[in-house]
Amino acid sequence: MFKKTITRHNASTQEKTAALMQYSQQQPQEVLATLRTREAGLKPAEAADRLEETGSNTVVTQHPRPWYLILFAAFNEPFVWVLLLLCIVSIMTADYDGARMMGLMITLSVSIHFWQEYRSQKESHALAALIANTTAVTRDGQTQERPMDEVVPGDIVQLATGDMIPADAYLIAAHDLFVNQSSFTGEAMPVEKTAGKATLEREQSLFDAPNLVFMGTDVISGSGTAVILKTGDATYFGDMANQIGHKPAPTSFEQGMRAISRVLISMMLVLVPVVFVINGITKQDWSQAFFFAIAVAVGLTPEMLPMIVNSNLAKGALAMSKRKVIVKRLHAIQNLGAIDTLFTDKTGTITEDRVVVMRYVDATGATDPAVLRMAYMNANYQTGWHNLMDTAVVNYAHEHEAILADLPAGLTKIDEIPFDFERRRLTVVVANEDHQWMITKGAFEEMLAVCDRVELHGEVLPITPERLKQLQHTNAAMSGQGMRMIVVAYRQDVHQQEIYTTADEQHMVIGGFLGFLDPAKPDAKEAVGLLRNHGVRVKVLTGDNAIITQHVAEEVGIANQLVVTGNDVESMDDQALRQAVESTDLFVKLSPLQKARIIKTMRAAGHTVGYMGDGINDTAALREADVSISVDTAADITKDASGIILLEKSLLVLEDGILEGRRVYANAMKYIKMTIASNFGNAFSVLVASIFLPFLPMLAIQLLVQNLIYDTSQMTIPWDNVDDATLAKPTPWRAKGLLRYTLTFGPLSSLFDITTFLFLWFGLGIGAHAASLPAQHVFQAGWFVVGLFTQSLVVHVLRTRVTPFWRAPASAIVILSTMLALLVGLFLILSPLHRAFDFAVLPLSYWPGAALIVLTYLIVVECVKRLYLKHGWPWL
Repeated sequence: MFKKTITRHNASTQEKTAALMQYSQQQPQEVLATLRTREAGLKPAEAADRLEETGSNTVVTQHPRPWYLILFAAFNEPFVWVLLLLCIVSIMTADYDGARMMGLMITLSVSIHFWQEYRSQKESHALAALIANTTAVTRDGQTQERPMDEVVPGDIVQLATGDMIPADAYLIAAHDLFVNQSSFTGEAMPVEKTAGKATLEREQSLFDAPNLVFMGTDVISGSGTAVILKTGDATYFGDMANQIGHKPAPTSFEQGMRAISRVLISMMLVLVPVVFVINGITKQDWSQAFFFAIAVAVGLTPEMLPMIVNSNLAKGALAMSKRKVIVKRLHAIQNLGAIDTLFTDKTGTITEDRVVVMRYVDATGATDPAVLRMAYMNANYQTGWHNLMDTAVVNYAHEHEAILADLPAGLTKIDEIPFDFERRRLTVVVANEDHQWMITKGAFEEMLAVCDRVELHGEVLPITPERLKQLQHTNAAMSGQGMRMIVVAYRQDVHQQEIYTTADEQHMVIGGFLGFLDPAKPDAKEAVGLLRNHGVRVKVLTGDNAIITQHVAEEVGIANQLVVTGNDVESMDDQALRQAVESTDLFVKLSPLQKARIIKTMRAAGHTVGYMGDGINDTAALREADVSISVDTAADITKDASGIILLEKSLLVLEDGILEGRRVYANAMKYIKMTIASNFGNAFSVLVASIFLPFLPMLAIQLLVQNLIYDTSQMTIPWDNVDDATLAKPTPWRAKGLLRYTLTFGPLSSLFDITTFLFLWFGLGIGAHAASLPAQHVFQAGWFVVGLFTQSLVVHVLRTRVTPFWRAPASAIVILSTMLALLVGLFLILSPLHRAFDFAVLPLSYWPGAALIVLTYLIVVECVKRLYLKHGWPWL
């Protein structure tokens, strides 16, 4: 069967690379024989059989899931189940307002999740639309345009200027074929493609193979004939689409939220049944015990968490929008603050995404304006396709008009010999009334072949072995600095005719060299330094070569010059790659899937990773990152895969975003840690009180009211100040340290609750009247006040690493909300409303003792906090 002779559609990327490499190293006749085809093409019947066996030449990521399955998956999240449980609890305790709020949270959470999942299915369709076109296919000696999705392995296709490559193919003929591979390499410079067997150096990637062309690329100029090797999902482009269609791995934010949910659920499952059983046994009222246990469950869980987190994220999104940053997915803000590694492409991110003239020198490397003038005469008067270097020369010359002042006067164009890939040169002939100048530019070796003289210090001299070495040294030195090089040569007054041919390109005089670079952005070095100061390591993933990448990296302050190539990545197992990504900052000659694998490996090593890119070739990498960052000028499919879009493509903008993300994290964690610790302490206190007290220490309605007042006051946390020390380091969402934090400050809270119990029982003499209902209501009111004051005020101690109140005060709105919470609590106790909640009037003797307990508690918590930090345990 034919399908046994081709690489399987589900083959791994490594297998695909090896298979394509093997094809590139074969002669055309060997490739045709392997594919069981011929230069005249397949017969129509053969093509039909192969189309049935291999499937259509379309990129299919996955079969679309029905909307109801996506909706079910959106519900199937731990935190959604916590919210559902709380909603049921609120209904059972007649807290219908709370139930409505929980229902709204569930609806918003599920709706957002559902929409993101539903939209991800459209992304692969957008990618497939990019290749919906026709191509010229030769079958049985007849060439005609056919839909690309009908192309099969073994088909012979004809390529011309402007064509999209229909599938991965091997060139059996080519004429001046020039292909744009930026969708894979990210580099704008087109590459030459040739037919026949190829030999690749070890450091070269698959995309350096001159005889292979790939789906997703297009023909800039020239023509060619190719035999199709792989189609559809089996192509490299298909791998990219599959990466896009797959559900991305959970980000650090999602993993952290799930970990917190598991902690909450575990605490509820352990404590609530115990409270229920003990109160049922000791009080002999199982109905009351049940509702009290439900109230404890509500109090134990920070039900305002979604509101707090979303308020933080919304505030962060608004702040970032003022800094030219669009936040598409709110969770991306916190992830941005959590990243410790930022991968970025090179072109257009840390460089200016344009070629500029860096140097124009003579044979010795000395600056010579005459070289630039000759290059300008060539570039300005040519009528063919202007490449990036031609544009750079013309622009540079116009910006430095003094150099052009010495141009010969009255120049007109006489003739032109266009560029082709055999000569790798371009010649322009210009003249005035006095002379004709034939000016040629091209690659170093090709120019040496037509030059026998060199101009030095205004004198034309023959190229001797010594001068040849000097030329080679100058070329190598500038190339070693990462520059792209061309040589400019000339002949004067070759003949009087106005028609020139390639035969005239001989006995020329080398004028000098031009060096070009895609320069680093002016703010890139500052941005890299700021990110480093904030604990973020910048690494470069590029399709460009090592020398250019190392030069740019040095310019922007990336000191580690170790380089790993795409071929190195391909040959490494996961363990070796993990070691490489930890120790290396520069990865070059990469394919899109290799970029994605590097990011995936970095995340597997425990890092929170951001990736910044703007090309289709970056889409797979963006999907793998915790934070995917693109720009507003990027391809639509790239923007769809991104969580953050920059209106200004600058790393400097990201520094603001990272700090904002860390503020979001710190303020959300303040609520989570403080509330869990406080609520755990309350639950433990209730457990102790249930064993020893003959009545409930607080009624269910009283516990819920206290929890509502406290939680409402915490709604201002998103606007709180954050310590500089917290902003200085990455802040990943992890549950690490949460249990220790809870078990440290929770029991401490319980200790003072028990002290309050003893004070009320013995100090106020409630123990002597425990059987009377008024005495019980005094006890409950007394604990309500102390509990509310300690919970609300301890926030100001635990919210900062340093001494609270005066060295690191909370923001004004947080202080105001705390004061309002305390005033509301006092109003409920001191006003006639106390009867509605079964509170009794507290005696005057209660207040000094209660104030002393609260003050002592705050002092002790501050001391324990300092011991906690002294051990280096994770804080907010």
